[in-house]
Amino acid sequence: MSSKSTRFNQRLINELQTRGVRLSDPAAGAPSRRGGAGPSDHKAVEIGGKVVMIPVHTAGAGDSPYELDGSRVTRGGEEIARMAFTDRPRFYDLSTADGVPYSHIATLHGRDVLATTVLQTCIRYNNRKVSCQFCAIGQSLDEGRTIAHKTPAQLAEVAKAAVALDGVKHMVMTTGTPNLQDRGARVLCDSASAVRAAVDLPIQGQCEPPDDRVWFRRLRDSGIESLGMHLEIATPALRETIMPSKASISVDQYLEAFADAVDVFGRGQVSTYLLAGLGDTVEDTLALCRQLVALGVYPFVVPFVPISGTPLEHHPSPSAAHMRRILEPLGALLRGDGLRSADIKAGCGRCGACSALSAFEDDAREIDPLEHAS
Repeated sequence: MSSKSTRFNQRLINELQTRGVRLSDPAAGAPSRRGGAGPSDHKAVEIGGKVVMIPVHTAGAGDSPYELDGSRVTRGGEEIARMAFTDRPRFYDLSTADGVPYSHIATLHGRDVLATTVLQTCIRYNNRKVSCQFCAIGQSLDEGRTIAHKTPAQLAEVAKAAVALDGVKHMVMTTGTPNLQDRGARVLCDSASAVRAAVDLPIQGQCEPPDDRVWFRRLRDSGIESLGMHLEIATPALRETIMPSKASISVDQYLEAFADAVDVFGRGQVSTYLLAGLGDTVEDTLALCRQLVALGVYPFVVPFVPISGTPLEHHPSPSAAHMRRILEPLGALLRGDGLRSADIKAGCGRCGACSALSAFEDDAREIDPLEHAS
C-alpha cells in the first residue's frame, strides 16, 4: 500500500470512529447491539484491508457528515471511499443443549475475534457512587442478551464451533470484578483451561491487577497467552472522579503490576486500554504511553464512545484532531520500540478494530484529501 493510501486510511478510520456514520440502511451488515457491554452501538466494516468498529447508533453518529449507502462512504453527497460490512457469524445460529443461544455466551468482534465477558456482573456496578461511570456491563444482562456466568464447558463449546464455522483466530476473555483479591483471575484460569483443552485458540485474559502476583503465572499456565489490565484513564484526579472505586488501584500500582506481568507473558504481550476524550490532555496520555512502552506494555488508545443508560451517555467523543495528536506520535513510538499490534498473540490490541492506532503504526507522510475536512 502506498504512503498516500495509508495516510488516507489513517485519517478516514479516525474520522469515522470519532464522528460515526449515518446508515442509509440501519439493518445492513452483521447484527449490532444498542447499549450494553462494549463495543456497543457499532458496526464492523472493512476499510483498506482493516476491519474497524464504527459508531452507527450513537447520538453523534446521527449528526455525522458521513453516510454509508451500501458500500459507498459519502460526505456532502460525494463518494470518498468504499467499505464492506463483515458477515453475520454462523455460530450465532446455534444453541447449547439447554437452550442458551451461542451469541449469549460469546460474540464476534471485528472479523475473527471471539469475545466473552465470563462474569457479566461486578461488585461495583450496582452502586453508581463507586462504579465506573462509562460502564454498561449490567445492561446486556438486564435485557436478556447474555447470561450472568458463562461456564467453562459453555465457553469451550462455543469456541470450538466459532473456530470451525467462522475461522475465529483468537479470543478475548474479560470479566466483571468479583472480589478484591484475585479480581477475576481465578474464573479466567478455569475458563481458559477448558477452552484450550477443546480447541487450539490463542486467548487474551482481561482483569484488574490481582492482589497476589502468583496469579500471572497461573493465568499463563491455564493457556492465556496475553494479558490486558485496563487503566482507562491516565490522570489520578480524573480516575477518582470517573471510576472512584477502581481508582483505589493507583497508576503506580498498575505500573508495578505491568512490570511483573511482562516478566511472565513477555514484552508486547501485556496491554492496557486508555479511553481518550474523557478529560486527559494529549500530553497526559502520551506521557503515560511512554512509560508503558518502556515497560513493554502495548497502550491501546481508543476514542471514548458514550453508551446510553450510563452516567456519561451525553459526554461527547473526542474530536478526530484530538485523536490524531495522540495516535501519530504514539504510532511512531510503537514503531521505534518494535511494539506492533500484529505481534500480540491475542486480544484487543491485535484485533485493533476499536481504534485507528494500528493504522498509525504504519509510516505515512503524504497529505490526503481529508487533511482539511475535519
